[in-house]
Amino acid sequence: MPELPDITVYIEALEKRTVGQRLGQVRVTHPFLVRSVDPPLSETHGKRVTGYRRIGKRIVMALEDDLFLVLHLMIAGRLHWKTSTGAKPPGRRGLAAYDFETGTLILMEAGSKRRASLYPVRGEAALAEHDPGGVEVLDLDLQTFRTVLLRENHSAKRALTDPRIFSGIGNAYSDEILHRAGLSPVKWTERLSEDEIARLHDATVSVLREWIVRLRQETGDDSPEKVTAFRPEMAVHGKYREPCLVCRSPVQRIVYASNESNYCSTCQTDGKLLADRALSKLLKGNWPKSLEEMEERRA
Repeated sequence: MPELPDITVYIEALEKRTVGQRLGQVRVTHPFLVRSVDPPLSETHGKRVTGYRRIGKRIVMALEDDLFLVLHLMIAGRLHWKTSTGAKPPGRRGLAAYDFETGTLILMEAGSKRRASLYPVRGEAALAEHDPGGVEVLDLDLQTFRTVLLRENHSAKRALTDPRIFSGIGNAYSDEILHRAGLSPVKWTERLSEDEIARLHDATVSVLREWIVRLRQETGDDSPEKVTAFRPEMAVHGKYREPCLVCRSPVQRIVYASNESNYCSTCQTDGKLLADRALSKLLKGNWPKSLEEMEERRA
């Protein structure tokens, strides 16, 4: 799922190409995409784009007459800019096309599950209803970050990814943040020391800012085309059993539902392996307690 750095670069690319232009129309090829009927989508047609903003992981296109289009890409939604006007969304993956004077913005979604959503919205009050409430972490000093973090007791991973707590952080960048901070993804926030909270704050800000810069440099003057949660430069996310970039120990994972946490047992959990829910049920009391024991069993 595109997260804060990816959405930031998407918005910057869209601002360059469409602010000040009129939105000719939005051609929707899958009606499930539009999730609201008041105002009707047709009311946004012909309106001039006045700007963009990010709400969590949502891209908000602001239009004349206090109208907005709120787009949530979810896991597999992606945007592609075509310089030809009236470009057609491709095949089964194409969900919609936004027509502008200088080109077409194509919304696509991989896979068979249609999760991306588009909401036409009228007015700031209605737009605020789409905000889960998480704070913008890049704007927080350490003391405010500590206050927000400790309002509720969650695992460190859950706290970072809960959209009601922090805005725009998901599965991928939370893995990278926790690895940078040297913290276990399952450590409860109320058990974090002051030093650990400071490390987590520093890691959160530095990882997100570094990836914004990296993605900007990668994109250049082009539109982002390779938005993915799995990048070779990442330290642990998507790197299960690959060597940690810091200590070279094999990266471990915890699988739960459709998500997983990637972590380094050497850098983050003092060599202890965290029990994977699915494997724990299978192995029960035979779950290995250390990386060495795990590797011995695999051998």
